[in-house]
Amino acid sequence: MSSLRPVALLIFVAVASAQEVKFNRDVRPILSDKCFACHGPDAQNRKTPLRLDTAEGAAVALAGGGKAIVAGDPSVSVLIERVKSDDPIRRMPPAYQGHDKLSDREIGVLERWIEQGGAFEGHWAFTAPVRPEIPKVEHADWVRNPVDAFVMRGLERAGLQPSPEASKERLIRRVTLDLTGLPPTPAEIDAFVSDSSPDAYEKVVDRLLASPQYGERMASDWLDAARYADTNGYQSDGVRSMWRWRDWVVEAFNKNLSFDKFTVWQIAGDLLPNPTEEQLLATAFHRNNRTSGEGGIVEEEFRVEYVADRAETTGTVWLGLTVGCARCHDHKYDPITQKDYYSLFAFFNSVPERGLVYNFGNDGPRMQAPTPEQKTKLAALTEQAGKAHAAWAALAPEVDKAQHAWEKSLAPGLDGFAREGMVARFSLDDDLEVEALTGVDDPKEDKKPSPAQAVYAEGPFGKAAQFDGKRYLDGGSVAGFEYDDRFTVSLWLNADKVEDAGVVSRIQDVDEGSGWGLLLHEGRLRMEFTMRHTDHSMRVETKRALEPGQWHHVALTFEGKLPSHEGLTIWVDGEAWPFEVEWDDLKWPIGYRTYPFRIGAAAGRRFEGRIDEVRLYVRALTPEQIAALGVEAPLQAIAAKPAGKRTPAEALKLRTAFLEDGLPPRLREARFAADDAERKRAAFDAAIPTVMVMHDMDEPRQAYVLNRGAYDAHGEPVSPNTLSALPPLPDGAKHDRLALANWLVDPKNPMPARVTVNRFWQMFFGRGIVKTVEDFGSQGEWPSHPELLDWLAVEFVDSGWDVQHLLKTIVTSNAYRQSSRTTPALLERDPENALIARGPRVRLPAPAIRDQALAASGLLNEKLGGPPVKPYQPAGLWEEVSSSSYQPDSGDKLYRRSLYTYWKRTIAPPAMTAFDASDREVCTVRQTRTNTPLQALNLMNDVTYLEASRKLAERMMHEAGPGPEARIERGFRLATAREPEQGEVRALESLYQKLLGDYRKDDFEAERYLAQGESARDESLDAAELASYAGVASLILNLDETITKE
Repeated sequence: MSSLRPVALLIFVAVASAQEVKFNRDVRPILSDKCFACHGPDAQNRKTPLRLDTAEGAAVALAGGGKAIVAGDPSVSVLIERVKSDDPIRRMPPAYQGHDKLSDREIGVLERWIEQGGAFEGHWAFTAPVRPEIPKVEHADWVRNPVDAFVMRGLERAGLQPSPEASKERLIRRVTLDLTGLPPTPAEIDAFVSDSSPDAYEKVVDRLLASPQYGERMASDWLDAARYADTNGYQSDGVRSMWRWRDWVVEAFNKNLSFDKFTVWQIAGDLLPNPTEEQLLATAFHRNNRTSGEGGIVEEEFRVEYVADRAETTGTVWLGLTVGCARCHDHKYDPITQKDYYSLFAFFNSVPERGLVYNFGNDGPRMQAPTPEQKTKLAALTEQAGKAHAAWAALAPEVDKAQHAWEKSLAPGLDGFAREGMVARFSLDDDLEVEALTGVDDPKEDKKPSPAQAVYAEGPFGKAAQFDGKRYLDGGSVAGFEYDDRFTVSLWLNADKVEDAGVVSRIQDVDEGSGWGLLLHEGRLRMEFTMRHTDHSMRVETKRALEPGQWHHVALTFEGKLPSHEGLTIWVDGEAWPFEVEWDDLKWPIGYRTYPFRIGAAAGRRFEGRIDEVRLYVRALTPEQIAALGVEAPLQAIAAKPAGKRTPAEALKLRTAFLEDGLPPRLREARFAADDAERKRAAFDAAIPTVMVMHDMDEPRQAYVLNRGAYDAHGEPVSPNTLSALPPLPDGAKHDRLALANWLVDPKNPMPARVTVNRFWQMFFGRGIVKTVEDFGSQGEWPSHPELLDWLAVEFVDSGWDVQHLLKTIVTSNAYRQSSRTTPALLERDPENALIARGPRVRLPAPAIRDQALAASGLLNEKLGGPPVKPYQPAGLWEEVSSSSYQPDSGDKLYRRSLYTYWKRTIAPPAMTAFDASDREVCTVRQTRTNTPLQALNLMNDVTYLEASRKLAERMMHEAGPGPEARIERGFRLATAREPEQGEVRALESLYQKLLGDYRKDDFEAERYLAQGESARDESLDAAELASYAGVASLILNLDETITKE
């Protein structure tokens, strides 16, 4: 928050006149800006007992005698004496600290306030709104709905008149852009212009509110507030997948979900009784915060940052308060203590999340979030798999009969078993499969292993490799498994020593190297998976230990899940052994280099004992398959036993071998159909997008006041609670996020309804009734129409928090429907149109500028929802801030609405940031607009607009008559919704003729200009003419009128 209050808006009434000095409107802004830092709410920073934010604090006796404020007599009020003083030591605010003296106007306001009694008022925003009476105005005939009555009263007090109604063309363009973010089509304009019915405009509004594009337009601003992006942020800025929440926001606005539910579901949908998938999905709002996957960070420091972001975003979006200013000390301007801040923080402190997150993908808690189409497809695949499995199961008698015949035909030594997905098998019966080596393999230390003689001994399946604690076997470049792979490692081992040994691995031959390895540590099996040991690694260790001198079947199955240990199972003799997770922050690929798969070695450690039958699979075997692998007996021996005498594992081993090698063709086809159907179902299920969501730990994490905001400087313990300056939670309420969410939509809470309707007002008029939409506190601006703000807030709540009702009320008002034309006198008197003496005229939001160009050109792909897309972007930008490069999409994806553009926080879409789009690092609710040369350069040179100009030119040539005048009129209307004036047509026709002459002389330049963009060029059109019209179209798309809402 800025330490300086924004420039006060000009309200054209007799502000601070002798009759009308008001504390909140006139006095508080001065005291807050100039005095509260030392004499305000912040007890820690208060210099003396004097406080100027409360009547009691201002009444204290001063150390030097007298009182700061003596009601009715400014001449003996020390406050006035000190602010007037020319002594740099006595003057307040202190000159020696670099503060400016109060202006004569400000001093005059304070003097008149004290003359009138020096009465204090509670801050207006902290008092619940009450529906005000609709004012009686002189020009009642102008009043179409209550909005107009409040606006007209302000105009009459200022001696101003409203502007005439905008033309129908301007009005339909304005409301269509406001409610859909897209321009109206010529057909829609013609229909409205020709409709003379009294409700013609209302019908347009109803149509727009019912259109799917309405939800997209409304979502755009909400995504800024929610700091939505497709990457994590911070330096590494890895990809995440949150687009299903973005689509939910669009859907919620389109079905007009009441704003109270919209709020509760996003803050605490997971805490509702029996929450639906939709309610759980909504909670992704507070998982949109930045997260870090950078090595070397302090996890708790960043976890605290994530919680703080949620508290501060909640404060901005629903309370309109800069609560973050109380993170390190009491708020200097508003009655928000540091304890208040951490009590709000505590609501979000129990999410079971980590400070160091996966740099690629979604960190927990998360949920699957299928689209409706995916749900339908998954249900169909599940049904197909069920039918295929039922058909296979029905063949069980035939399968049993065929297996019985197969068992009789088994030859000795047959071991073709469990081969599906197997990428390597080391039977270890002789030294032809592998190379024996001894010594350390550490290129950094210039150490290389030496050849050795492999030694073999008796094993479960013939021979087994013998290891002496020095020698190991080199298995080559297999088993380069990554953290997101599915794989299985299976082997038999008999350890002579179990204290500290490497079993099998593909890991650097040093302690804490990168790769994966299976080791023994004090008899317990240890699995390590490491990209970098200090972070990005996982280590688990079984709770039970192996006995030395005994053969055991050991296997690892890995599902490629995150966190990694959740997909890992360690099997010993067919039983899953529980393990302890020493750490798990694995989230980067290993990127294996030259080191091989080793048998009898891992991470610089060697094995003593015997190892046999090592198998590697690129799939996670089932528990039944693992159990079968753990059977020592050969197939012929098992088959020789009566069926009733076989162990379940033996029977399974025999069955597995038969299914792989012995099935007759017809039965094999049925089995393949069943397996294939399940594979397709599982693959589709695995590809369903996930979303990070909110969830609370079973035992809430204790929160503390953090001294000076430092993550590790724990002060007083605090419990979840609301701000003390606002109404408390209901008696008996459980202090959790659900209680907070319900409190945010409690009509007794004075902030959320006001703050929300103010943002909607900003959406239409370019500024809020309170200009500082993010700050309703003492440093915020006084509302231009306080009673209108309260009426809208109460109307919003009383309507059932109906967003579309509120928006319709605003856009059907005469205040909104005014012409935006102004006069020099009005512009000088009310430059920001705070009094609404004219209609809104503001530059379009960044997404709408691009979307309008696509729509006018006919390129726009209006598909709703789906994964983010990558439109054109200047090359090389990503490489400046990350190791990744930007690859634009192709085809229709290039022309999706800007809402769906891939949003990388460290380099947000440049074509939109040029037009002041937020980078979405943090919550943004205030719309800012700048005017820079880069914007014009973007519109004239970016491939998006060059291609749009070409396609708009094609429309001009196809949809209008043969002459330049008609074609120019068509292009102008497609972009601005109105017919051009004759002078405008002549100017554009002159440009066309000049360009045509140039391109007739230079075919190459015409062809080069027309080659911009991926869409196909209409080859039937003359190149020089098309390029010339494209130049005209480019100018039209670059007009101030085109990129401005009139």
